[in-house]
Amino acid sequence: MSSADAVERDQAGTGRKSTASPARRRRRRDAPPPRTGNSESEVLRGFLDYLRHSVAAKVEGAPEPEARTAAVPSGTNLLGLLHHLTYVERATFLGEKVADWPGTFHAPSADGVAEVVARYRTTVAEANAVLDECTDLAAPVTRPTPNKSAPSARWALAHMIEETGRHAGHADIIRELIDGATGR
Repeated sequence: MSSADAVERDQAGTGRKSTASPARRRRRRDAPPPRTGNSESEVLRGFLDYLRHSVAAKVEGAPEPEARTAAVPSGTNLLGLLHHLTYVERATFLGEKVADWPGTFHAPSADGVAEVVARYRTTVAEANAVLDECTDLAAPVTRPTPNKSAPSARWALAHMIEETGRHAGHADIIRELIDGATGR
């Protein structure tokens, strides 16, 4: 390994050489936190939508097969993160049961980047339709099947902000390892 390779490895801190050349590295301008309304609901929903957009943008346009290639020893990959977030949105806001949470981190092999991103965005639209019906953040999230337990809208929003933010951070790092793309 040349000394330039060693410097590049040390600067990245990954123990592996970046595959992105300086010409391939794409830098997006970071989007500042959202300006929201003053109500609690507007603030929570504004930040959740900001994170949702950020994580989808991080996956969108990622090259195949790198988008589904494990970037770390745990097996985490870019498509798997967004596929998992789709399931979390569906469970949290739509009341769907998930039998195999670890399995949600693996997108179907037949689905490419465009399909996984589209499915996530469709799920977000469905979740937002449920949230549009929630006028009291202390009340349970509306469920399609009555009498099923549900978290409060406040808890659901706070949980999804935490979950989406955590995985958006993972996606930031993985996308940069794939092709050098940075920013939100």
